[in-house]
Amino acid sequence: MLRFAVVGIDHGHTFDHVKGLLASGGEFVGYCPQTSVPALREAFEKTYPDAPQIDREKLFADPSIDVICIAAIPRDRAGLAIRAMEAGKDVMTDKPGVTTFAQLEEVKKTVAKTGKIFSICFSERHCVRSAVKAGKLVAEGAIGKVIQTLGVGPHRLQLPTRPDWFFDPEAFGGIIVDIASHQIDQFLFYTGSTTGEVVASSIGNFGMPDKPAFQDFGEVLLRSEKAAGYVRVDWFTPEALPTWGDGRLTILGTEGYIELRKYIDIAGRPGKDHLFLVNGKEMTHIDCSGEKLDYFDAFTADVGNRTQTAMTQDHVFEVCRLSLEAQVKAARIGAR
Repeated sequence: MLRFAVVGIDHGHTFDHVKGLLASGGEFVGYCPQTSVPALREAFEKTYPDAPQIDREKLFADPSIDVICIAAIPRDRAGLAIRAMEAGKDVMTDKPGVTTFAQLEEVKKTVAKTGKIFSICFSERHCVRSAVKAGKLVAEGAIGKVIQTLGVGPHRLQLPTRPDWFFDPEAFGGIIVDIASHQIDQFLFYTGSTTGEVVASSIGNFGMPDKPAFQDFGEVLLRSEKAAGYVRVDWFTPEALPTWGDGRLTILGTEGYIELRKYIDIAGRPGKDHLFLVNGKEMTHIDCSGEKLDYFDAFTADVGNRTQTAMTQDHVFEVCRLSLEAQVKAARIGAR
């Protein structure tokens, strides 16, 4: 049985990690209560009242723990992951796994030295049932050869809940690194690309002049030998929307297209995980709410078998590289 612990509960995605690994048969050993968001620790205590709170150094030192899950402040994730791998643990971290090129190089060196797994749980693919179904349809050839992805990741700002580091680009890595890494992961995955290039990118601050360093808009134009991709991310979800963001993905193929309305179908069908498939044979809506999330089972198997079925290590590193490059290259638009 895989035994795992949590170090860094500064983002709500940590709940996805715990829930997914428990569903895959893992044993939750405990967590470090250190956090910059006390409300998250309180929620953790209520959700997992039997899980002990343990000093992080004791968790790293425990030889019986196989995996450390990390959702710390973004700038701290790479360092914690390196510490965990050097202590003999595999790692599942929230995105972004790294916030600088220097961190990426250190993580690569540590993976090569230790042979441990550094996996980023890209929740907008790994924890979204419609995204899992889309991957299966693409693999089955339902829309022919994929030639472009168009991914949007709008988010609600929720100012009262945000810690100070949320507004510091050095802490969160910048909006492209922080959010668009999801869509860059999806571009590579659905197009079957092992590598890509950043054609153009932009960042801006349109709505928060009182926090001039903050970035509330970002976009990236991607290209590989196989396909093209466009990404838009932002912090402009209106208050009337009954969820945190109207995340969507359109996958264009030579014989059709797929559209995902991941979290809501506005003025349409209730619930989430809506998939629309259009090809030469059908135009249909698929309710993906019953689709199994296979990332956590695959990750668990990889830990035991030393394989790379959940996601290759090269894929993880390429998503990080492209995200960092797009962030560094980004032209500043809007307020300056």
